[in-house]
Amino acid sequence: MTKDRSPALAGIYLLRAAQLRCPACGTKPMFIPWHKVRSLHDWFTPLDGCPRCGYAYEREAGYFLISIWAINYGFASILGLILYGLLEGFFELPVWTLMACVLLPVLLFSLFFARHSKSLFLACDLFFDPHDKEGGEDGGNKPPANPPVGGSPAGHQPVKPCEPAGTLR
Repeated sequence: MTKDRSPALAGIYLLRAAQLRCPACGTKPMFIPWHKVRSLHDWFTPLDGCPRCGYAYEREAGYFLISIWAINYGFASILGLILYGLLEGFFELPVWTLMACVLLPVLLFSLFFARHSKSLFLACDLFFDPHDKEGGEDGGNKPPANPPVGGSPAGHQPVKPCEPAGTLR
């Protein structure tokens, strides 16, 4: 059964993303708290999953590429365009000063917004593709009701060792 995709649910997911919380349950953080970060890897890498509900944050290698290229880069570009437009429109700045006044805030914004872009991507992914477990009737990955006797899977015979070359039977 899939969840209803209502605007209220989207708002809840976006609020949890803004708070850097698990999008599924909203109680546990997605990242190491900022005051416990010891490296850039700790800053940019989310935890493996939610310790409360088990929702996996990163499903595969490269899962968050769209969050970096589309969300983070997109918001940073919009910020850069707004800053450039304001500075160019109201001030007569030399080109190097203008570049510094635009690029430095954009770079800092991009570094600090990286966590939020991943959280926002994960919230959108959960909203549009809920990853609900199907309740199918085929049993899924359940173990067989009667395991085979003797330790080997049903229908498999033990493999005989190879005889040395040159021996005749």
